[in-house]
Amino acid sequence: MSKTVLYMSMSVDGFIAGPNAAPGNGLGDGGQRLHEWFLPDGDAEHRAGDRSAGVNREIMDEAMATGAVVVGRRTFELAGGWGGDHHDGVPIFVLSRRPPDPGLRWPGVTYTGDVTAAVSLAKDAAGGKDVLVHGARTARSALAAGVLDELQIHLVPVLLGQGEPLFADMPPDHLELELLRAVDGPGVAHLRYRVRAAG
Repeated sequence: MSKTVLYMSMSVDGFIAGPNAAPGNGLGDGGQRLHEWFLPDGDAEHRAGDRSAGVNREIMDEAMATGAVVVGRRTFELAGGWGGDHHDGVPIFVLSRRPPDPGLRWPGVTYTGDVTAAVSLAKDAAGGKDVLVHGARTARSALAAGVLDELQIHLVPVLLGQGEPLFADMPPDHLELELLRAVDGPGVAHLRYRVRAAG
């Protein structure tokens, strides 16, 4: 059965991007450090061998085997819409209450204003594969709506100090998470949680 899974690189102090995120600087100042664990040519100062091999490669392969993507509009636009193709032509569902910009219209991209509808459409389109969730605001909305099944946090040993926090402005509901997997890779700890219930 298809699950919705957030795949998110995060600093130890809870940020998923540095400050001043904008087009051309989508990860903010210093935010690229959060993604070096899966880039074979990351900053040599922080690299310990080929970070894109072994368990890190397995985790990326798992993420790229998903059958659809649900993403917030801000994340989508900061990434230039991935040119309309996140990976292997899977359908992309953009959470937005505004119509798409003319320059970001592609055949495999659908805009919808409701996170529950976006997840339902993505699961239908995923052909039984999991749905990859992108963006902090989208993740928070999906958690609040009860439609995010799992969180895969790639915890990077860095303190950014400021930027875009993953769990800011969450509703006061008590959410329990069950740890499904914890594995270390070069430069990152991969933590996978199941969302259990609101208390």
